[in-house]
Amino acid sequence: MNAAVMYDSVPLQAVWRGRADHGEAGDTRRVFNVVRTDAQREPGAPVMIGFCCDAGVLRNQGRPGAAQGPHEIRRALAGVPAHDLQVLCDAGDIRCEGEELEAAQHALGQAVAAELAAGARPLVLGGGHEVAWGTWQGLRAHLDARDDRGRVLVINLDAHFDLRTSRPASSGTPFDQIAADCRKRGLRFDYACLGVSRLGNTAALFERARELGVRHVEDVQMQERHLDARLAELQGWIDEAAHVYLSIDLDVLPAAVMPAVSAPAAYGVPLTVVEAIVELVRVSGKLRVADLAEFNPAYDRDGCGARVAARLAYRLLG
Repeated sequence: MNAAVMYDSVPLQAVWRGRADHGEAGDTRRVFNVVRTDAQREPGAPVMIGFCCDAGVLRNQGRPGAAQGPHEIRRALAGVPAHDLQVLCDAGDIRCEGEELEAAQHALGQAVAAELAAGARPLVLGGGHEVAWGTWQGLRAHLDARDDRGRVLVINLDAHFDLRTSRPASSGTPFDQIAADCRKRGLRFDYACLGVSRLGNTAALFERARELGVRHVEDVQMQERHLDARLAELQGWIDEAAHVYLSIDLDVLPAAVMPAVSAPAAYGVPLTVVEAIVELVRVSGKLRVADLAEFNPAYDRDGCGARVAARLAYRLLG
């Protein structure tokens, strides 16, 4: 592995800790009780991979700090009651050192592909939204190994299109990179961006989305009163696909709910709407991989953002 990329699992033991209710009757397990950090995998079991990276955000002129996101999300998730979650595997972190973004994304892709080949359900914790290019590489490598050219629906819950065409690549370019990869492979680029802010994207980005045939819904049409219509629309898109990749940029949420991101949203999409979409995608049977991006602990308030990110991670783990 590139010297600038480290597969780091040593600190995990210090992260997965929580309250023990040994004196209470019944099932008192919390998530930290069901976490495994060994290499064994059970078919269908969820597995978590951290992507500790700020390089893409820095290239996109954003606020650094998301590299610390994976551990803080784990820390918030550790004490959540396990309920029906029987086992959660933690595969450790891919860590980007310095400017070695492309090497880190490649390493993440290899890790995601390996987990998919083992029958696991990967959830990747970013890191900036450059995580999406690494996640996609892993999903595509897995499907290619099976000669599977089935239609992949990419769903991005995000205030931004992330379709910038400038290079070198950054946290603002991953879905343009995916579009280029699909074009090179002769595959359809099936991308739906939900929660787009008109005040957060230039006219050029809206035009780029139109050129690429991107399906998008603005944040003003993603409120609770629109939920039934949005779920019905999304279900139709899922029905047409063979596979789904779900990416959630936490800046899709209102700043009051999620302050801990590089670009907090003045308006945003309510957490209730985001959770309903997550649940619809999760139970579809077509979700292959998901990631959470942009959580930045440096700008959190009283751990509120970490708890929101952990809640969404829990919903994705099923």
